[in-house]
Amino acid sequence: VVNFWATWCAPCVQEMPELSALQAELGSRHIQIVGIGIDSPSNIAEFSQKYKIAYPLYVAGMSGTELSRQLGNQAGGLPFTVLVGSDGKVKKSYLGKLKFDELRRDLAILQ
Repeated sequence: VVNFWATWCAPCVQEMPELSALQAELGSRHIQIVGIGIDSPSNIAEFSQKYKIAYPLYVAGMSGTELSRQLGNQAGGLPFTVLVGSDGKVKKSYLGKLKFDELRRDLAILQ
C-alpha cells in the first residue's frame, strides 16, 4: 500500500493514524504500508518526530507528484493511495481520503 501525502494536506494527515493501525493489524499478513511525502525533507522529519507513524515515510519532494501520476493519479491530487500486488503491478488506486472498509475488502481480495 503506497500512500502519497503531504504535511499541508489535512485529509492526508487525518488518515495517517488509521493507516498506522492498519499496518499493525496487517503486518503479519506481509502487507506493508509506505508513505511517500510530497513535501520538504525538513517538514517530513518534523512531522514524523511529532506523530508516531507505524510505517516507513519517504521523502519524494515535489517530484513525488510526477511519480503519483505515473501510478495513475492523473489529477495530481492528494491523498493518493495505490495497492501494488506482490507482482509489482498496480491493482487499484484511490484518490482522496481513504474509505478504510473498501481498502480492507480490496486487500482481502489481493491475498
